[in-house]
Amino acid sequence: MITVQLDKKKHNRKRFDCGVEALNNYLCLLANQQSSKDNTRTFVLEDESHSENIIGYYTLTMTPIDLEALPTQLQKRHQNAKAGGLLARLAVDKRYAKQGFGEWLLIDALKKRLSASETVAFPLIIVDAKEGAISFYEKFGFRAFLDTSNKLFITVADVRKSLG
Repeated sequence: MITVQLDKKKHNRKRFDCGVEALNNYLCLLANQQSSKDNTRTFVLEDESHSENIIGYYTLTMTPIDLEALPTQLQKRHQNAKAGGLLARLAVDKRYAKQGFGEWLLIDALKKRLSASETVAFPLIIVDAKEGAISFYEKFGFRAFLDTSNKLFITVADVRKSLG
């Protein structure tokens, strides 16, 4: 399995349904537009039998870091850091749910963030977890910011240790 960048001419975005309207609408209406403006990059996992069908997707970009919302140890360690890698969205079509694709997409996204951090350094990977998804990210080592329970982070160093 590999992810590829979303291609509006190839991928059937209207067929995708993860059950969360905001995530469906983003993929259908905004993902290509944001990519063309160099604001985000959206990657899709294609169905091997029908490559136009999207099993799942994630979107990557950068985001400012609120250092005061981090544990004290990380505030001190990363006091000069201004931005982190943001996993802005991650979703799996309901037809492919409960088959491990969400985990696979997350690991793929973390690998891309790790690779990017080797070129342009940033200390954290951040995710704004949608309703019901916090425990999913916590299983992989993400922790909540001090001021917001659904805004989670993992250090690039921890990802490097895990994925090597």
